[in-house]
Amino acid sequence: MSDESWWRTAVIYQIYPRSFADGNGDGTGDLAGVRSRLPYLRSLGVDALWFTPWYLSPLADGGYDVADYRVIDPAFGTVEQAEQLIAEAATLGIRTIIDIVPNHVSSEHAWFRAALAAEPGAPERERFWFRGGEEVPTNWVSSFSGDTWTRTKNPDGTPGEWYLHLFTPEQPDLNWNHPDVRREHEQVLRFWFDRGVAGIRIDSATMPVKDPSLPQLGETEQHPYVDRDGVHDIYRAWRAVADSYHPPRVLVGEIWLADAERFARYLRPDEIHTAFNFELMARPWHAAELRDSIVSTLAAHAPVEAPATWVLSNHDVTRPVTRYGREDSSFSFATKRFGVPTDLGLGTRRARAAALLTAALPGSLYVYQGDELGLPEVEDLPLTALQDPIFHRSDGHDPGRDGCRVPLPWTTTGASFGFNSQGFGPWLPQPADWATRSVEAQDNDPDSMLTLYRSALRLRRSFAESFGWHELDTGDLIAFTRGDVLCLVNLGAASVPLPPQYEVLLASVPLDAGELSTDAAAWLRPIHSGV
Repeated sequence: MSDESWWRTAVIYQIYPRSFADGNGDGTGDLAGVRSRLPYLRSLGVDALWFTPWYLSPLADGGYDVADYRVIDPAFGTVEQAEQLIAEAATLGIRTIIDIVPNHVSSEHAWFRAALAAEPGAPERERFWFRGGEEVPTNWVSSFSGDTWTRTKNPDGTPGEWYLHLFTPEQPDLNWNHPDVRREHEQVLRFWFDRGVAGIRIDSATMPVKDPSLPQLGETEQHPYVDRDGVHDIYRAWRAVADSYHPPRVLVGEIWLADAERFARYLRPDEIHTAFNFELMARPWHAAELRDSIVSTLAAHAPVEAPATWVLSNHDVTRPVTRYGREDSSFSFATKRFGVPTDLGLGTRRARAAALLTAALPGSLYVYQGDELGLPEVEDLPLTALQDPIFHRSDGHDPGRDGCRVPLPWTTTGASFGFNSQGFGPWLPQPADWATRSVEAQDNDPDSMLTLYRSALRLRRSFAESFGWHELDTGDLIAFTRGDVLCLVNLGAASVPLPPQYEVLLASVPLDAGELSTDAAAWLRPIHSGV
Protein backbone atom coordinates (compact mmCIF):
# COMPACT_ATOMS: atom_id res chain seq x y z
CA MET A 1 0.00 0.00 0.00
CA SER A 2 1.40 3.42 -0.95
CA ASP A 3 2.46 5.91 1.67
CA GLU A 4 -0.39 8.19 0.58
CA SER A 5 -2.91 5.44 1.44
CA TRP A 6 -1.65 4.92 4.99
CA TRP A 7 -5.04 5.86 6.41
CA ARG A 8 -6.79 2.89 4.80
CA THR A 9 -5.30 0.41 7.31
CA ALA A 10 -4.00 2.69 10.06
CA VAL A 11 -4.26 2.30 13.82
CA ILE A 12 -5.24 5.74 15.11
CA TYR A 13 -4.97 6.52 18.81
CA GLN A 14 -7.31 9.12 20.23
CA ILE A 15 -5.82 11.57 22.72
CA TYR A 16 -8.03 13.66 24.98
CA PRO A 17 -5.33 16.20 25.90
CA ARG A 18 -6.66 17.18 29.34
CA SER A 19 -6.43 13.58 30.50
CA PHE A 20 -3.48 11.94 28.75
CA ALA A 21 -0.35 13.23 30.55
CA ASP A 22 0.46 16.38 32.50
CA GLY A 23 3.88 17.80 31.69
CA ASN A 24 3.89 20.94 33.84
CA GLY A 25 2.25 19.50 36.93
CA ASP A 26 -0.81 21.74 37.15
CA GLY A 27 -3.30 18.85 37.08
CA THR A 28 -4.30 19.28 33.43
CA GLY A 29 -2.86 17.21 30.61
CA ASP A 30 -0.89 19.13 28.00
CA LEU A 31 1.27 18.87 24.90
CA ALA A 32 4.45 18.56 26.94
CA GLY A 33 2.94 15.54 28.60
CA VAL A 34 2.12 13.95 25.25
CA ARG A 35 5.64 14.60 23.98
CA SER A 36 7.08 12.85 27.04
CA ARG A 37 4.95 9.78 26.29
CA LEU A 38 5.68 9.43 22.58
CA PRO A 39 7.94 6.39 23.22
CA TYR A 40 4.97 4.68 24.87
CA LEU A 41 2.77 5.37 21.86
CA ARG A 42 5.44 4.06 19.53
CA SER A 43 5.77 0.86 21.59
CA LEU A 44 2.01 0.44 21.47
CA GLY A 45 2.23 0.34 17.69
CA VAL A 46 -0.01 3.18 16.51
CA ASP A 47 0.25 4.93 13.15
CA ALA A 48 -1.39 8.24 14.01
CA LEU A 49 -2.67 10.34 16.89
CA TRP A 50 -6.03 12.08 16.81
CA PHE A 51 -6.25 15.01 19.21
CA THR A 52 -9.59 16.29 20.40
CA PRO A 53 -9.58 20.14 20.27
CA TRP A 54 -6.46 21.74 21.70
CA TYR A 55 -7.40 25.29 20.72
CA LEU A 56 -8.16 28.36 22.84
CA SER A 57 -11.48 27.61 24.54
CA PRO A 58 -13.51 28.47 27.65
CA LEU A 59 -14.11 24.69 27.91
CA ALA A 60 -17.87 24.94 28.12
CA ASP A 61 -17.88 21.62 26.20
CA GLY A 62 -14.46 20.09 26.68
CA GLY A 63 -12.83 22.24 24.00
CA TYR A 64 -15.49 21.75 21.32
CA ASP A 65 -16.34 25.42 21.89
CA VAL A 66 -13.44 26.94 19.94
CA ALA A 67 -12.59 30.58 20.52
CA ASP A 68 -9.58 30.70 18.15
CA TYR A 69 -8.33 27.94 15.85
CA ARG A 70 -4.92 29.55 15.45
CA VAL A 71 -4.11 29.59 19.17
CA ILE A 72 -3.39 26.58 21.40
CA ASP A 73 -5.15 26.91 24.73
CA PRO A 74 -2.54 28.00 27.31
CA ALA A 75 -3.58 25.07 29.51
CA PHE A 76 -2.15 22.78 26.81
CA GLY A 77 0.79 24.81 25.50
CA THR A 78 1.58 26.90 22.44
CA VAL A 79 1.46 26.60 18.66
CA GLU A 80 5.24 26.20 18.73
CA GLN A 81 4.90 23.24 21.10
CA ALA A 82 2.26 21.75 18.82
CA GLU A 83 4.66 22.06 15.90
CA GLN A 84 7.36 20.33 17.95
CA LEU A 85 4.98 17.54 18.90
CA ILE A 86 3.90 17.02 15.28
CA ALA A 87 7.52 16.87 14.15
CA GLU A 88 8.73 14.61 16.96
CA ALA A 89 5.87 12.18 16.43
CA ALA A 90 6.63 12.13 12.70
CA THR A 91 10.23 11.05 13.37
CA LEU A 92 8.75 8.02 15.14
CA GLY A 93 6.50 7.24 12.19
CA ILE A 94 3.40 8.63 13.89
CA ARG A 95 1.16 11.10 12.06
CA THR A 96 -1.09 13.73 13.64
CA ILE A 97 -4.82 14.32 13.09
CA ILE A 98 -6.60 17.27 14.70
CA ASP A 99 -10.24 18.13 15.30
CA ILE A 100 -12.14 20.76 13.33
CA VAL A 101 -15.62 21.76 14.54
CA PRO A 102 -17.52 23.31 11.60
CA ASN A 103 -21.00 23.47 13.13
CA HIS A 104 -20.30 26.12 15.73
CA VAL A 105 -17.74 28.26 17.55
CA SER A 106 -17.43 29.47 21.11
CA SER A 107 -19.54 32.35 22.31
CA GLU A 108 -16.14 33.90 23.13
CA HIS A 109 -15.08 33.79 19.46
CA ALA A 110 -14.36 37.26 18.03
CA TRP A 111 -17.09 36.84 15.42
CA PHE A 112 -19.80 36.15 17.98
CA ARG A 113 -18.68 38.92 20.31
CA ALA A 114 -18.94 41.29 17.35
CA ALA A 115 -22.37 39.89 16.49
CA LEU A 116 -23.67 40.51 20.01
CA ALA A 117 -22.30 44.04 19.96
CA ALA A 118 -24.00 44.78 16.63
CA GLU A 119 -27.58 45.83 16.02
CA PRO A 120 -30.21 43.35 14.75
CA GLY A 121 -29.84 42.96 11.01
CA ALA A 122 -26.18 44.04 11.05
CA PRO A 123 -23.70 42.18 8.79
CA GLU A 124 -21.86 40.79 11.84
CA ARG A 125 -24.92 38.75 12.74
CA GLU A 126 -25.21 37.15 9.31
CA ARG A 127 -22.44 34.66 10.13
CA PHE A 128 -24.77 33.07 12.70
CA TRP A 129 -28.49 32.32 12.97
CA PHE A 130 -30.22 35.26 14.63
CA ARG A 131 -34.00 35.58 14.55
CA GLY A 132 -36.45 38.03 16.10
CA GLY A 133 -39.88 37.52 17.60
CA GLU A 134 -41.40 36.82 20.97
CA GLU A 135 -41.61 33.05 20.50
CA VAL A 136 -38.77 30.55 20.27
CA PRO A 137 -38.13 30.28 16.50
CA THR A 138 -38.24 26.46 16.25
CA ASN A 139 -38.97 23.32 18.26
CA TRP A 140 -35.51 21.87 17.59
CA VAL A 141 -34.04 19.92 20.52
CA SER A 142 -30.42 20.24 21.60
CA SER A 143 -28.08 17.26 21.27
CA PHE A 144 -27.26 18.01 24.90
CA SER A 145 -30.90 18.25 26.08
CA GLY A 146 -32.84 21.47 26.43
CA ASP A 147 -33.53 24.35 24.08
CA THR A 148 -31.59 25.25 20.93
CA TRP A 149 -32.31 29.00 21.04
CA THR A 150 -31.11 31.62 23.51
CA ARG A 151 -32.45 35.17 23.62
CA THR A 152 -30.07 38.10 23.74
CA LYS A 153 -30.56 41.43 25.47
CA ASN A 154 -30.58 44.78 23.76
CA PRO A 155 -28.30 47.56 25.09
CA ASP A 156 -31.25 49.02 26.99
CA GLY A 157 -31.91 45.70 28.71
CA THR A 158 -34.99 44.75 26.73
CA PRO A 159 -35.27 41.27 25.17
CA GLY A 160 -33.39 41.03 21.88
CA GLU A 161 -33.06 38.50 19.10
CA TRP A 162 -32.67 34.75 19.50
CA TYR A 163 -29.58 32.85 18.32
CA LEU A 164 -29.33 29.16 17.41
CA HIS A 165 -27.13 26.64 19.21
CA LEU A 166 -27.68 22.95 18.55
CA PHE A 167 -25.46 22.13 21.52
CA THR A 168 -24.96 24.60 24.42
CA PRO A 169 -25.65 28.36 24.50
CA GLU A 170 -21.87 28.79 24.61
CA GLN A 171 -21.66 27.16 21.14
CA PRO A 172 -23.53 29.38 18.63
CA ASP A 173 -24.12 27.71 15.27
CA LEU A 174 -22.42 29.14 12.20
CA ASN A 175 -24.32 30.07 9.04
CA TRP A 176 -22.60 28.13 6.27
CA ASN A 177 -24.42 30.16 3.63
CA HIS A 178 -22.04 33.01 4.48
CA PRO A 179 -18.84 33.21 2.41
CA ASP A 180 -16.78 34.31 5.44
CA VAL A 181 -17.55 31.03 7.19
CA ARG A 182 -16.45 28.91 4.23
CA ARG A 183 -13.33 30.99 3.57
CA GLU A 184 -12.24 31.02 7.22
CA HIS A 185 -12.45 27.25 7.63
CA GLU A 186 -10.46 26.61 4.48
CA GLN A 187 -7.81 28.99 5.77
CA VAL A 188 -7.77 27.17 9.13
CA LEU A 189 -7.17 23.89 7.30
CA ARG A 190 -4.20 25.41 5.49
CA PHE A 191 -2.87 26.89 8.73
CA TRP A 192 -2.56 23.44 10.29
CA PHE A 193 -1.69 21.50 7.14
CA ASP A 194 1.24 23.94 6.70
CA ARG A 195 2.41 22.90 10.18
CA GLY A 196 2.58 19.22 9.28
CA VAL A 197 -0.82 17.92 10.34
CA ALA A 198 -1.62 14.78 8.32
CA GLY A 199 -5.39 15.11 8.49
CA ILE A 200 -8.45 16.43 10.25
CA ARG A 201 -11.34 14.82 12.04
CA ILE A 202 -14.60 16.66 11.31
CA ASP A 203 -16.84 16.94 14.36
CA SER A 204 -20.61 16.52 13.86
CA ALA A 205 -19.98 16.39 10.13
CA THR A 206 -23.64 16.01 9.13
CA MET A 207 -24.89 19.15 10.90
CA PRO A 208 -23.39 22.42 9.58
CA VAL A 209 -25.97 23.13 6.84
CA LYS A 210 -29.46 24.24 7.91
CA ASP A 211 -32.67 24.79 6.00
CA PRO A 212 -32.70 28.62 5.83
CA SER A 213 -36.47 28.68 6.28
CA LEU A 214 -35.96 27.13 9.74
CA PRO A 215 -38.97 24.77 9.59
CA GLN A 216 -40.24 22.93 12.63
CA LEU A 217 -39.15 19.32 13.08
CA GLY A 218 -41.42 17.07 11.04
CA GLU A 219 -42.66 19.77 8.70
CA THR A 220 -40.35 18.92 5.80
CA GLU A 221 -39.29 15.67 4.15
CA GLN A 222 -35.60 16.39 4.64
CA HIS A 223 -34.31 17.03 8.16
CA PRO A 224 -33.87 20.75 8.79
CA TYR A 225 -30.26 20.45 10.01
CA VAL A 226 -28.97 16.86 9.75
CA ASP A 227 -27.52 15.41 6.53
CA ARG A 228 -28.73 18.10 4.21
CA ASP A 229 -27.56 17.80 0.61
CA GLY A 230 -25.68 21.10 0.72
CA VAL A 231 -23.18 19.79 3.27
CA HIS A 232 -21.39 17.87 0.54
CA ASP A 233 -20.31 21.11 -1.16
CA ILE A 234 -18.35 21.96 2.00
CA TYR A 235 -16.42 18.73 1.99
CA ARG A 236 -15.71 18.82 -1.75
CA ALA A 237 -14.04 22.18 -1.16
CA TRP A 238 -12.12 20.82 1.83
CA ARG A 239 -11.02 17.80 -0.20
CA ALA A 240 -9.60 20.14 -2.84
CA VAL A 241 -7.57 21.86 -0.12
CA ALA A 242 -6.38 18.53 1.29
CA ASP A 243 -5.43 17.23 -2.16
CA SER A 244 -3.39 20.34 -2.90
CA TYR A 245 -0.76 19.19 -0.40
CA HIS A 246 1.97 16.62 -0.89
CA PRO A 247 1.39 14.13 0.47
CA PRO A 248 -2.37 14.73 0.38
CA ARG A 249 -3.98 15.33 3.76
CA VAL A 250 -6.80 13.13 5.04
CA LEU A 251 -10.37 14.01 6.02
CA VAL A 252 -12.16 11.88 8.63
CA GLY A 253 -15.84 12.49 9.32
CA GLU A 254 -17.84 11.97 12.50
CA ILE A 255 -21.00 10.73 10.83
CA TRP A 256 -23.90 9.26 12.81
CA LEU A 257 -26.38 8.10 10.16
CA ALA A 258 -28.58 5.02 10.09
CA ASP A 259 -29.11 5.17 6.32
CA ALA A 260 -26.19 3.30 4.71
CA GLU A 261 -26.70 4.91 1.32
CA ARG A 262 -26.71 8.43 2.77
CA PHE A 263 -23.65 7.53 4.87
CA ALA A 264 -21.72 6.39 1.79
CA ARG A 265 -22.32 9.71 0.02
CA TYR A 266 -19.83 11.39 2.33
CA LEU A 267 -17.15 8.92 1.20
CA ARG A 268 -17.32 9.56 -2.52
CA PRO A 269 -13.90 10.02 -4.18
CA ASP A 270 -14.02 13.82 -4.08
CA GLU A 271 -15.26 14.17 -0.50
CA ILE A 272 -14.25 12.73 2.88
CA HIS A 273 -11.69 9.91 2.81
CA THR A 274 -13.10 7.90 5.69
CA ALA A 275 -15.76 8.16 8.39
CA PHE A 276 -16.28 6.83 11.87
CA ASN A 277 -18.39 3.69 11.94
CA PHE A 278 -20.33 3.68 15.21
CA GLU A 279 -22.51 0.73 14.22
CA LEU A 280 -20.52 -2.04 15.88
CA MET A 281 -19.75 0.05 18.96
CA ALA A 282 -23.45 0.60 19.61
CA ARG A 283 -24.45 -3.06 19.20
CA PRO A 284 -24.88 -5.44 22.15
CA TRP A 285 -22.47 -8.30 22.80
CA HIS A 286 -24.43 -10.77 20.70
CA ALA A 287 -23.11 -12.76 17.74
CA ALA A 288 -25.99 -12.06 15.36
CA GLU A 289 -25.92 -8.35 16.15
CA LEU A 290 -22.16 -8.01 15.68
CA ARG A 291 -22.16 -10.14 12.53
CA ASP A 292 -24.95 -8.05 11.06
CA SER A 293 -23.03 -4.87 11.88
CA ILE A 294 -19.91 -6.15 10.13
CA VAL A 295 -21.88 -7.20 7.05
CA SER A 296 -23.79 -3.92 6.78
CA THR A 297 -20.68 -1.83 7.39
CA LEU A 298 -18.63 -3.53 4.71
CA ALA A 299 -21.56 -3.37 2.30
CA ALA A 300 -22.04 0.36 2.90
CA HIS A 301 -18.40 1.12 2.14
CA ALA A 302 -18.03 -1.15 -0.89
CA PRO A 303 -19.76 1.05 -3.50
CA VAL A 304 -17.42 3.98 -2.82
CA GLU A 305 -14.36 1.77 -2.22
CA ALA A 306 -13.69 3.42 1.13
CA PRO A 307 -12.18 1.50 4.04
CA ALA A 308 -14.34 0.79 7.04
CA THR A 309 -13.33 2.08 10.44
CA TRP A 310 -13.71 0.16 13.68
CA VAL A 311 -13.98 1.72 17.11
CA LEU A 312 -15.05 0.44 20.52
CA SER A 313 -15.28 3.78 22.32
CA ASN A 314 -14.26 7.42 22.38
CA HIS A 315 -14.43 10.49 24.63
CA ASP A 316 -18.25 10.50 24.39
CA VAL A 317 -19.03 6.82 25.00
CA THR A 318 -19.13 4.50 28.02
CA ARG A 319 -15.91 2.49 28.08
CA PRO A 320 -16.20 -1.10 26.79
CA VAL A 321 -15.02 -2.76 30.01
CA THR A 322 -18.06 -1.26 31.73
CA ARG A 323 -20.49 -1.45 28.82
CA TYR A 324 -19.89 -5.12 28.03
CA GLY A 325 -20.46 -6.10 31.65
CA ARG A 326 -24.06 -4.92 31.63
CA GLU A 327 -27.25 -6.80 30.97
CA ASP A 328 -27.85 -4.40 28.09
CA SER A 329 -24.41 -4.14 26.53
CA SER A 330 -25.47 -1.92 23.64
CA PHE A 331 -24.87 1.83 23.72
CA SER A 332 -27.28 4.70 23.27
CA PHE A 333 -26.97 8.29 24.46
CA ALA A 334 -30.70 8.35 25.10
CA THR A 335 -30.56 5.53 27.65
CA LYS A 336 -27.40 6.46 29.55
CA ARG A 337 -28.25 6.76 33.23
CA PHE A 338 -26.72 6.57 36.70
CA GLY A 339 -26.75 3.37 38.72
CA VAL A 340 -26.73 0.75 35.96
CA PRO A 341 -25.17 -2.46 37.39
CA THR A 342 -22.10 -3.86 35.67
CA ASP A 343 -19.85 -6.90 36.08
CA LEU A 344 -16.34 -5.59 35.41
CA GLY A 345 -14.86 -9.09 35.29
CA LEU A 346 -17.26 -10.10 32.54
CA GLY A 347 -16.87 -6.74 30.84
CA THR A 348 -13.09 -7.04 30.82
CA ARG A 349 -13.21 -10.53 29.35
CA ARG A 350 -15.54 -9.37 26.57
CA ALA A 351 -13.53 -6.19 25.96
CA ARG A 352 -10.41 -8.31 25.40
CA ALA A 353 -12.29 -10.42 22.85
CA ALA A 354 -13.74 -7.30 21.23
CA ALA A 355 -10.24 -5.85 20.89
CA LEU A 356 -9.16 -8.86 18.80
CA LEU A 357 -12.39 -8.81 16.82
CA THR A 358 -12.04 -5.18 15.76
CA ALA A 359 -8.29 -5.38 15.21
CA ALA A 360 -8.79 -8.28 12.79
CA LEU A 361 -11.41 -6.57 10.64
CA PRO A 362 -10.34 -4.91 7.36
CA GLY A 363 -9.88 -1.16 7.36
CA SER A 364 -8.61 1.24 10.01
CA LEU A 365 -8.80 0.89 13.78
CA TYR A 366 -9.33 3.60 16.39
CA VAL A 367 -8.19 3.14 19.99
CA TYR A 368 -9.35 5.57 22.66
CA GLN A 369 -6.72 6.36 25.27
CA GLY A 370 -7.00 4.02 28.24
CA ASP A 371 -8.90 1.27 26.47
CA GLU A 372 -5.55 -0.44 25.93
CA LEU A 373 -5.26 -0.47 29.74
CA GLY A 374 -8.74 -1.87 30.26
CA LEU A 375 -9.87 1.20 32.16
CA PRO A 376 -13.52 1.11 33.24
CA GLU A 377 -15.96 3.99 33.19
CA VAL A 378 -15.58 5.95 36.45
CA GLU A 379 -19.16 6.07 37.68
CA ASP A 380 -18.70 7.37 41.20
CA LEU A 381 -17.17 10.77 40.51
CA PRO A 382 -18.33 13.40 43.03
CA LEU A 383 -21.22 15.33 41.56
CA THR A 384 -19.33 18.53 42.31
CA ALA A 385 -16.51 17.35 40.02
CA LEU A 386 -18.70 16.73 36.97
CA GLN A 387 -18.14 19.28 34.21
CA ASP A 388 -19.93 17.81 31.21
CA PRO A 389 -22.78 20.07 30.02
CA ILE A 390 -24.87 16.98 29.26
CA PHE A 391 -25.05 16.27 33.00
CA HIS A 392 -26.04 19.82 33.87
CA ARG A 393 -28.48 20.39 30.98
CA SER A 394 -30.29 17.12 31.73
CA ASP A 395 -30.82 18.22 35.36
CA GLY A 396 -28.54 15.39 36.47
CA HIS A 397 -30.49 12.55 34.84
CA ASP A 398 -27.70 11.78 32.37
CA PRO A 399 -24.31 11.18 34.05
CA GLY A 400 -22.57 12.77 31.10
CA ARG A 401 -19.20 11.83 29.67
CA ASP A 402 -16.73 12.71 32.41
CA GLY A 403 -16.53 9.06 33.46
CA CYS A 404 -14.55 8.12 30.35
CA ARG A 405 -12.36 11.23 30.54
CA VAL A 406 -10.61 10.60 33.86
CA PRO A 407 -6.81 11.11 33.56
CA LEU A 408 -4.72 8.05 32.76
CA PRO A 409 -2.67 6.17 35.37
CA TRP A 410 0.96 5.73 34.35
CA THR A 411 2.64 4.46 37.53
CA THR A 412 1.71 2.30 40.50
CA THR A 413 2.48 5.03 43.03
CA GLY A 414 2.04 8.75 43.45
CA ALA A 415 -0.88 11.05 44.08
CA SER A 416 -1.90 10.97 40.43
CA PHE A 417 -0.36 7.60 39.44
CA GLY A 418 2.21 9.39 37.29
CA PHE A 419 -0.27 11.59 35.44
CA ASN A 420 1.94 14.41 36.68
CA SER A 421 5.15 14.41 38.68
CA GLN A 422 4.36 17.38 40.90
CA GLY A 423 1.76 15.73 43.11
CA PHE A 424 -1.11 18.05 42.18
CA GLY A 425 -4.45 16.37 41.91
CA PRO A 426 -5.73 15.82 38.36
CA TRP A 427 -8.67 17.84 37.07
CA LEU A 428 -10.91 14.78 37.57
CA PRO A 429 -10.15 12.41 40.49
CA GLN A 430 -8.83 8.94 39.69
CA PRO A 431 -10.11 5.79 41.44
CA ALA A 432 -7.90 4.61 44.27
CA ASP A 433 -7.45 1.15 42.70
CA TRP A 434 -6.06 2.40 39.39
CA ALA A 435 -2.49 1.56 40.40
CA THR A 436 -3.16 -1.99 39.24
CA ARG A 437 -4.44 -0.69 35.90
CA SER A 438 -1.50 1.63 35.27
CA VAL A 439 0.98 1.36 32.42
CA GLU A 440 3.74 0.44 34.90
CA ALA A 441 1.68 -2.40 36.37
CA GLN A 442 0.85 -3.84 32.96
CA ASP A 443 4.05 -3.13 31.07
CA ASN A 444 5.76 -6.48 31.57
CA ASP A 445 2.72 -8.58 32.42
CA PRO A 446 2.20 -11.12 29.61
CA ASP A 447 -1.49 -11.44 30.51
CA SER A 448 -2.32 -7.73 30.72
CA MET A 449 -4.65 -5.80 28.46
CA LEU A 450 -1.72 -3.61 27.40
CA THR A 451 0.29 -6.62 26.29
CA LEU A 452 -2.72 -7.95 24.38
CA TYR A 453 -3.10 -4.64 22.51
CA ARG A 454 0.60 -4.42 21.72
CA SER A 455 0.60 -7.95 20.34
CA ALA A 456 -2.58 -7.41 18.34
CA LEU A 457 -1.40 -4.16 16.76
CA ARG A 458 1.93 -5.74 15.82
CA LEU A 459 0.38 -8.84 14.25
CA ARG A 460 -2.37 -7.04 12.31
CA ARG A 461 0.29 -5.31 10.20
CA SER A 462 0.95 -8.63 8.46
CA PHE A 463 -2.70 -9.37 7.67
CA ALA A 464 -3.73 -9.61 4.03
CA GLU A 465 -6.26 -7.06 2.80
CA SER A 466 -8.67 -9.79 1.74
CA PHE A 467 -11.65 -10.66 3.95
CA GLY A 468 -13.96 -13.66 3.86
CA TRP A 469 -16.44 -15.43 6.10
CA HIS A 470 -15.24 -18.86 7.23
CA GLU A 471 -17.30 -22.05 7.21
CA LEU A 472 -17.18 -22.08 11.02
CA ASP A 473 -19.11 -18.82 11.13
CA THR A 474 -22.46 -19.87 12.48
CA GLY A 475 -24.66 -19.30 15.49
CA ASP A 476 -22.69 -17.88 18.41
CA LEU A 477 -19.29 -18.30 16.75
CA ILE A 478 -18.06 -15.45 14.56
CA ALA A 479 -15.40 -16.69 12.14
CA PHE A 480 -13.70 -14.88 9.27
CA THR A 481 -10.36 -14.85 7.50
CA ARG A 482 -7.83 -12.22 6.55
CA GLY A 483 -5.72 -14.08 4.05
CA ASP A 484 -4.63 -17.24 5.87
CA VAL A 485 -5.35 -15.80 9.35
CA LEU A 486 -8.56 -17.08 10.94
CA CYS A 487 -10.29 -14.96 13.57
CA LEU A 488 -12.69 -16.78 15.92
CA VAL A 489 -14.90 -15.05 18.50
CA ASN A 490 -17.04 -17.22 20.75
CA LEU A 491 -20.09 -15.41 22.11
CA GLY A 492 -21.92 -18.58 23.14
CA ALA A 493 -22.44 -20.12 26.56
CA ALA A 494 -20.18 -23.13 25.93
CA SER A 495 -16.61 -23.64 24.78
CA VAL A 496 -16.01 -24.63 21.16
CA PRO A 497 -13.17 -26.79 19.80
CA LEU A 498 -10.47 -25.06 17.79
CA PRO A 499 -10.09 -26.37 14.23
CA PRO A 500 -7.31 -28.93 13.83
CA GLN A 501 -4.07 -28.16 12.04
CA TYR A 502 -4.04 -24.55 13.15
CA GLU A 503 -1.53 -22.75 15.35
CA VAL A 504 -2.56 -19.99 17.73
CA LEU A 505 -1.11 -16.57 16.99
CA LEU A 506 -2.92 -14.70 19.76
CA ALA A 507 -5.83 -15.30 22.12
CA SER A 508 -7.76 -13.06 24.46
CA VAL A 509 -7.68 -15.75 27.20
CA PRO A 510 -5.55 -18.81 27.94
CA LEU A 511 -6.70 -21.69 25.76
CA ASP A 512 -7.49 -24.96 27.49
CA ALA A 513 -7.51 -28.41 25.85
CA GLY A 514 -7.75 -27.00 22.37
CA GLU A 515 -10.99 -25.13 23.04
CA LEU A 516 -12.07 -21.52 22.86
CA SER A 517 -14.08 -20.60 25.93
CA THR A 518 -17.05 -18.30 26.06
CA ASP A 519 -16.56 -14.56 25.51
CA ALA A 520 -13.13 -15.13 24.03
CA ALA A 521 -11.34 -14.59 20.73
CA ALA A 522 -8.36 -16.15 18.99
CA TRP A 523 -6.30 -15.59 15.88
CA LEU A 524 -5.14 -18.78 14.18
CA ARG A 525 -3.06 -19.74 11.15
CA PRO A 526 -2.73 -23.08 9.34
CA ILE A 527 0.30 -24.93 10.63
CA HIS A 528 1.60 -25.70 7.15
CA SER A 529 0.93 -22.28 5.63
CA GLY A 530 4.62 -21.72 5.08
CA VAL A 531 4.40 -18.20 6.54
